[in-house]
Amino acid sequence: MSPITPEAARQARCSAVVGLQWGDEGKGKAVDLLAAEHDAVARYNGGANAGHSIQVGGERYALHLIPSGILYKGKAAVIGNGVVVDPQKMIEEVDGLSKRGVDTSGLLVSSRAHVVMPYHKVEDALREEMLKKSSAARRAGDAAATVTEIGTTRRGIGPAYADKVQRGTAIRMADLRRPAMLEEKIGLALDVKVPMLRGMGAPAGELDQKRILEQSLAAGERLGPMITDTTQKLHDIIKGGGRILFEGANGTLLDVDHGTYPFVTSSSTGSAGIGPGSGVPLTAVGRITGVMKAYSTRVGAGPMPTELFDETGERIRQRGREFGTTTGRPRRVGWLDLVAVKYTVMINGVTGLAITLLDVLSGFDTLRICTGYRIDGEVTDRFPPDAVDLAAVEPVYQDVPGFGAEIGGCRSIAELPKEARGYLDLITQTVGVKIDLVSVGPGREQTIMG
Repeated sequence: MSPITPEAARQARCSAVVGLQWGDEGKGKAVDLLAAEHDAVARYNGGANAGHSIQVGGERYALHLIPSGILYKGKAAVIGNGVVVDPQKMIEEVDGLSKRGVDTSGLLVSSRAHVVMPYHKVEDALREEMLKKSSAARRAGDAAATVTEIGTTRRGIGPAYADKVQRGTAIRMADLRRPAMLEEKIGLALDVKVPMLRGMGAPAGELDQKRILEQSLAAGERLGPMITDTTQKLHDIIKGGGRILFEGANGTLLDVDHGTYPFVTSSSTGSAGIGPGSGVPLTAVGRITGVMKAYSTRVGAGPMPTELFDETGERIRQRGREFGTTTGRPRRVGWLDLVAVKYTVMINGVTGLAITLLDVLSGFDTLRICTGYRIDGEVTDRFPPDAVDLAAVEPVYQDVPGFGAEIGGCRSIAELPKEARGYLDLITQTVGVKIDLVSVGPGREQTIMG
């Protein structure tokens, strides 16, 4: 990817927000802040397995499928073709927002987005349980056995994407308004899946064709006015001089191609997913904001070189409220890993950083930052995304002074303690990208803009 000059970035109509770690970086807040200068916010990957939390006026909103820009009245909120949509979850989310006074009239969903069906969630849960049991059995007999449980959210995301690629049994949002075709496709899907899922222990009630059809048709009727050709809509916005903010779900280290495989999600989570996930070429995007926490977290299985298992890790977890927006699961916590961040900055073409949750680190005497890996006795700053290779690295730390003062009231870099400024300086020096935004608390106002 060619470097993007600052001048080109300033003149660009479109921008993107991507996560630079294993998800949960605070992308929702970054999108919410940047949406003010855009005409539309578009999701291009993932599904209801993602969760973006935003706090506005003292109220907290947890969004899963709907783009974070929905909280701005009058802006289009677009769910692109690269997202897999759970219609029931989408309806629940729309209803929940409407009850809280949020205008959802600008919400659009691609007619080509694929649907997460009830049997996808059944398959996801059963597969994860089988992997979990198989992993346990293998470890019991072989201490060196590789863990194969992925740690999915069991929301049906992987099976829905698998059907999309296999094509024959896939259902798209447009199909929810085609009764005859929908009935045929559901029947075909169940013909293929029922024998397999029954053998895996699926409960009978979860695979009832009539119930699934009725539920799907009702969802199509409810969501019908929102289902449209969003690719054309996005291009119309650009042609009319409008600006689009693309919202990435999950984090780049969970990217199906460039993440810590196989402990990844099922979509292209980085900036490269914008083109196939929305129909808008990446050449239209001039500013890519990479969001990263001031420390590291991860949910689910997979290697995490800087993970903490002590009181320090628990202290960060509690201060940062590190529990999944979608699942409620406690997140794994570790020191900031700049080897990983440098890698994700590189593959995303990031033009500026957004640092979140810096306030969580207040009160520590010493902070640690991983700036290298020791592999076979040699130190490197290159990130090995293969899970087997990553599990073998030893983090190399640089210790820096902590800062005791609470910083939630700071509104400029100059107001931060010098130790906090030094922490940020080390990030920019190591990664090689400037900082555009620093979050010092959950509220919109608790933000330092670069």
